[in-house]
Amino acid sequence: MRALWALLLVLAKGLAATNPPNIVLIFADDLGYGDLGSYGHPSSITPNLDQLAAGGLRFTDFYVPVSLCTPSRAALLTGRLPVRTGMYPGVLEPSSLGGLPLEEVTLAEVLAARGYLTGMAGKWHLGVGPEGVFLPPHQGFHRFLGIPYSHDQHTHYPQFSGQSFAGRSRRGPFGDSLMELDAAVGALMTAIGDLGLLKETLVIFTSDNGPETMRMTRGGCSGLLRCGKGTTFEGGIREPAVVYWPGHITPGVTHELASSLDVLPTLAALTGAPLPNVTLDGFDLSSVLLGTGKSPRQSLFFYPTYPDDVHGVFAVRNGKYKAHFFTQGSIHSDTTPDPACHAASPLTAHEPPLLYNLSEDPGENYNLLGVVAEITPGMLRVLKKMQLLKAQFDAAMTFSPSQIARGKDPTLQICCQPGCTPHPTCCQCPDTQG
Repeated sequence: MRALWALLLVLAKGLAATNPPNIVLIFADDLGYGDLGSYGHPSSITPNLDQLAAGGLRFTDFYVPVSLCTPSRAALLTGRLPVRTGMYPGVLEPSSLGGLPLEEVTLAEVLAARGYLTGMAGKWHLGVGPEGVFLPPHQGFHRFLGIPYSHDQHTHYPQFSGQSFAGRSRRGPFGDSLMELDAAVGALMTAIGDLGLLKETLVIFTSDNGPETMRMTRGGCSGLLRCGKGTTFEGGIREPAVVYWPGHITPGVTHELASSLDVLPTLAALTGAPLPNVTLDGFDLSSVLLGTGKSPRQSLFFYPTYPDDVHGVFAVRNGKYKAHFFTQGSIHSDTTPDPACHAASPLTAHEPPLLYNLSEDPGENYNLLGVVAEITPGMLRVLKKMQLLKAQFDAAMTFSPSQIARGKDPTLQICCQPGCTPHPTCCQCPDTQG
């Protein structure tokens, strides 16, 4: 099941006397909002994920705070914005000295303290460090089977699939890889069912960021959303998300605001685990999952992939409105017809900000403040609120020192030929496929 390597999988088994749920958290890589059949793609073959969506709660407005691998994964595991944890700018590389600081409390540590056995399989991408100090076994995971950083495959470019899936989809290599990912999820759900644990297991599926459209048909699909990976437009940060727990979560669709930052406090609430004594940026969404109330989240704040405390957040969502105070294209979103997505689109300040009503215009096509003569008093009130939210948020935020800026050491790169020279160029693994 090669497709498992395209995702971050956290499997936790409850051991506490009060019998909280088992938890399976699946974090796909570079999977766009429009890539699944349940999210509208006409030719994706994703029957298992679609079945999960049909039997669970499917989110239409679920976000990640940064549209890039390392910061997005850090946010998921800590419930904290990456600028608080030093997981910026960009991503960690094989020779990076830094990693997710050990003083950060991960979801795995929160659950382990509640009596869970925790495990992680797949892509880590939160640092290796000297003697593997930043790897999962030092971050609260009892078991780890995977790779420490991106190796650029499966739904992450370039894709390939096993023989039983190659050429079987209607979407080329990306579709084949996605089909295999779906089959892996199906096998996982079958195993849970065979153990008689379906009603005792909470399953969460989502993605780390939007599609890498620079790869064209091999880069995924953001559906009707604008741009993709590397940008603060909707295609980069709004993700598919499904939560499944038979007998506890009523199947349906929710339009409540949610974020990957909310996973840690929500699971803490559902399992009775104490929250870490740090500033969290997530909210407890257990009321949304269990159908007992609305989302406590009213706003979302989005940083670029290379943030700084001078510009602060680039975009703010409040209710159905989203304001872009700064925009910048990304190489990851090249090749689309929209030039605002491309790397050639420079950092641009917008005063007044670009303002969109996402309930009517999720594709961010029509700037509500684009024609001064048509700006209503109501729009002015929305504008002032957005400006205030950004100002207050930026003023209250403290950036931690960057872990990614700590530098590099080539000897840290994992080598399949230990002791070879010259290192690390000699580490090219031999072809074992024949």
